[in-house]
Amino acid sequence: MKDSCAGQCTNQVEADIASPPMTDTPPNGGFVSQFSIPKMDCPSEERMIRMALDDLGPGIALEFDTPHRKLKVFYDNNLETIQSRIESLGLGATLDSTQNVGSSELSQAVASEDAVNQKEAGILKWLLAINGIMFCIEMVVGWYAQSTGLIADSLDMFADAAVYGLALYAVGHGARMKLRAAHFSGWLQMILALGALSEVIRRFIFGSEPLSMLMMSFGLIALIANCLCLVLIHKQKDSGVHMKASWIFSANDVIANLGVIVAGLLVALTGSRYPDLVIGFVIGLIVLNGARRILQLKS
Repeated sequence: MKDSCAGQCTNQVEADIASPPMTDTPPNGGFVSQFSIPKMDCPSEERMIRMALDDLGPGIALEFDTPHRKLKVFYDNNLETIQSRIESLGLGATLDSTQNVGSSELSQAVASEDAVNQKEAGILKWLLAINGIMFCIEMVVGWYAQSTGLIADSLDMFADAAVYGLALYAVGHGARMKLRAAHFSGWLQMILALGALSEVIRRFIFGSEPLSMLMMSFGLIALIANCLCLVLIHKQKDSGVHMKASWIFSANDVIANLGVIVAGLLVALTGSRYPDLVIGFVIGLIVLNGARRILQLKS
């Protein structure tokens, strides 16, 4: 009997040595778990996952393969929490595999995530500078030219500058913070749009004499500036709701700039102030619609 017990104990020790249990926190490095997510087919689902995991600490990195509906999660502990949160989203997620990774690989994954945040920050700084400068220029020229179109466009530029500032603050924060920043910017744009519309009404009642050449010239300058903004932000427009909001604002601006140029041409051809009032009113409505779209954004 003693020999039998000794043999069993020896076998158990050998089995434990051959297959050591996986602990939540490895002595060096961390883990990478791959999930299959059948219903993840657009950036919206990616944002849902990011928001579900955003409070688990900075030591987590996500690597999405949306075309193949796969997700790799790099982390140092809390697999059960990560898995339960991903599965609770209703996207059909299943855990495929979990492997240990070295500390260098884990650090590289986290650093890659940080690099994306830094790239976003660099783009947003340029967008903030461009829109802030154009706001000052268009506001001064708009008042001098008595153009509601340029004034409305300058207010739109100011709203955009505020948006980019808020988005810049949101970079590196969790998805919830990014969503709050996007929504706050939407409310700000709505307020400024109502201000632009009230200016159109005021000039309609009290009269104005818009200068067509200034309208066309500075409308063209603003168009070039906003096209540059679109080029800068294009590759990052789906990386979060804060960047999506920035994309929507810049796209709206391009439409508004074209409208100012056309209105300036019509003022020159007809000698009437009404094309300027109409475009000012239309820009106000475009800004309001952009605010509506921003406020509808979800995580």
